[in-house]
Amino acid sequence: MTSHLHNIRSKIFQREQLGPLCAFWKFKGYKIVFTNGCFDILHRGHIEYLAKAKKLGEILFIGLNTDESVKRLKGADRPFQDEDSRAVILASLKFVDYVSLFHEDTPYELIKKVQPDVLVKGSDYKPEEIAGFDIVKAKGGIVKTIDFVEGFSSTSLIQKFKKT
Repeated sequence: MTSHLHNIRSKIFQREQLGPLCAFWKFKGYKIVFTNGCFDILHRGHIEYLAKAKKLGEILFIGLNTDESVKRLKGADRPFQDEDSRAVILASLKFVDYVSLFHEDTPYELIKKVQPDVLVKGSDYKPEEIAGFDIVKAKGGIVKTIDFVEGFSSTSLIQKFKKT
């Protein structure tokens, strides 16, 4: 059991550790897909979104907002789960290859470090509004949006929990 948890945690990287890893991906010619979010309450909509993102390349890299960043974006009562828990949950998904935390409001600096080939966000964004659009397009990459799964959202789950 310990080896499974070790394998999960080995998919979580600090930004400072990404240099050699990114160089390896580039050397191997892997297509890197980058997405980001808070992933505070992981639900089916997230799973389907991430599975679709993974189909766009060999490496699925998730930029995860730190607790501090989530509080700024979502309010003082968030996140419900701490950043380490959220990172471990995401890293435990078979199709997620790497997770790295970022403390800024957007993952722009992390995207500069990773240099993904494909940048993905939900369809509530216009591609040109997505943080890192300029970085990915400048290197000839793709910026893609993925539709949400109808009826599944963190907001609706939170409202449901509050009613009980």
